[in-house]
Amino acid sequence: MKMKKPGKLPIAILLILLAGLYYYIALPAVNIHSTEVWKSMIYLAVILLAIYALPRVSFTGNKRNPIALNQIQKNRVFKILAAISILLIACYGIGSLLSSPVINAKRYQKLLTVERGEFTEDITQISYDQIPLLDRASAEILGERKMGSLVDLASQFEVADQYSQINYKDQPVRVTPLRYASIIKWFTNRSSGIPAYIRIDMASQKTELVRMEQGMKYTPYDHFSRNLYRHLRFRYPTYIFDDINYEIDEEGTPYWICSTKKFNIGLFGGQTVGHVVMCNAITGECTDYKVDQVPAWVDRVYSADLLVRLYDYYGTLKHGYFNSILSQKDCLATTNGYNYLALNDDVWVYTGVTSITSDQSNVGFVLMNQRTMETKYYEVEGAIEDSAMGSAEGKVQNLGYKATFPLLLNIDKEPTYFMALKDASGLVKKYAMVNVHNYQLVSTGDSVSECENSYRTLLNSNGISQPEEEPAADLQSITGKIIRIADAVIEGNSHYYLILEGNDTIYDVLVGSHIDVLLLNEGDTVTLKYRDQGGRGIVEEIGR
Repeated sequence: MKMKKPGKLPIAILLILLAGLYYYIALPAVNIHSTEVWKSMIYLAVILLAIYALPRVSFTGNKRNPIALNQIQKNRVFKILAAISILLIACYGIGSLLSSPVINAKRYQKLLTVERGEFTEDITQISYDQIPLLDRASAEILGERKMGSLVDLASQFEVADQYSQINYKDQPVRVTPLRYASIIKWFTNRSSGIPAYIRIDMASQKTELVRMEQGMKYTPYDHFSRNLYRHLRFRYPTYIFDDINYEIDEEGTPYWICSTKKFNIGLFGGQTVGHVVMCNAITGECTDYKVDQVPAWVDRVYSADLLVRLYDYYGTLKHGYFNSILSQKDCLATTNGYNYLALNDDVWVYTGVTSITSDQSNVGFVLMNQRTMETKYYEVEGAIEDSAMGSAEGKVQNLGYKATFPLLLNIDKEPTYFMALKDASGLVKKYAMVNVHNYQLVSTGDSVSECENSYRTLLNSNGISQPEEEPAADLQSITGKIIRIADAVIEGNSHYYLILEGNDTIYDVLVGSHIDVLLLNEGDTVTLKYRDQGGRGIVEEIGR
């Protein structure tokens, strides 16, 4: 009995259903600039070609019938499908070539506008409570510790790996949401959503779990229609989303800041940012902004990797693509790392700039604004960051501490690398400052103030600068009777905590820097000069 072939309509319906399922799962952007769309069309054309051809090849025993195959090759439908496949592959290949830096070097080099800045004017000395003392890895350790202490949440949720660095009320912080611990935990908690996020003050190292009245229901960790990527795709089918960042506004409301790719060169080249979609993580409400209209509280529109890549185009393609590969005349490139600096309520990416033919010294550094893409170059010659990190580690080689990637600070008008020194478990134990011009000038300390005082003394002894008195505005003074003294050892350092009569502030005294504190007793009257750090007084001077 001859088997009846399936009709064309059922096959068409099946293909449509498969295409819909693919779109729901893969979520490709319906955009001619999307490489994923082109690859999907090529795959689909090839699959249709195979589906059409294979059932029509007849077999006799184990031998293929060449006549049947020849007939398929002459078939009109086969020819159309083959032509479409070849055309798609050719268009993708040609489009990639025409979009590349090989033939568009000048256009790539002009994607980023770079201004020259004056180091001592643009980068002023900042107070200790604005210096990010922790890197991402240290923040992750604090986040995990905080989560482990929350019995009511630890069994249902875990900490997500976002840890976005932002400015929150003029303070450098990292924020990260919680996420469901498993698909089962999602089923049991999805009605109320994710109830909290973690906020870490990068200066004071204070870690808080922020609970919300309403839970977050639109996150990358949800499923079906509440999955953030699916939620965005169904509302913006043509947008090619790139960097998605977790931030909070000044009221602490969580948002997803979703940048979209803009291609300025050919089909796939010259990527920058065109639009930014802000999605409320609680309600799912989305607002679409052009890149130059993003609210000022948003800190990250351009990812650090994108900004670094754009500067590398700017620095290496001045004399064309082949010069960047062969003779490399006048080619500058960023060093192998970056960090973040908080300036004027924005987050700036810092990285060094070195000659592409030499990796032993920097010719300068750049600051790149993550919200506006504003870029400033500073001509400051000195050691590369790796050399400075090695010099700081050598200072404490007996302890085996490892340096974090440094920040660049202005100390007495001297460009200075500042970094934390961490032990094998990732905990910050000391701080180091290294002179950019002379990386042999290194100071370390158990606190930032101790490290800075030692560094100023080192500069003075080497005839580089004279110590300056602390501006009066930075220090506050109080006189009062001690009503309570307590001591504690924090990460190997002895601290005394003082409470004065009629005052709820706790004053923190580092014993190693103020040994006279050991002579104080309850009932003594003292005068303290201190810095206010999040409601806690960091004592710099003690008088009786």
